[in-house]
Amino acid sequence: MIIYNVTLNIENSIHDEWLVWIKQHIPKVLATGLFLKATFTKVLVEESIEGLTYSIQYLAQSKEALESYHKLHAAEIQAEGLQKFGDKMLAFRTELEWIDEYKVSTH
Repeated sequence: MIIYNVTLNIENSIHDEWLVWIKQHIPKVLATGLFLKATFTKVLVEESIEGLTYSIQYLAQSKEALESYHKLHAAEIQAEGLQKFGDKMLAFRTELEWIDEYKVSTH
């Protein structure tokens, strides 16, 4: 599986509007059918730049599914945020290969 991580820094001046928007945006990305789930988190580490930082991790079944997302949907979906918020929303994207998962044993 592949994790498509989008880290976003949001200027304080648009934060509340952006938060409403992103909670509608994530289901649109999932509606492409190319991701299994998404996790939305706030980054707690203090940044050197102003604003608040968030991370969205989309889980894709395969590299091919992620490539299909990039080819068929990414430009349009990313353009929506850029058009609405411009340079008040900075995004950094990374792709991570899922190697393994470990959980605490209850025994």
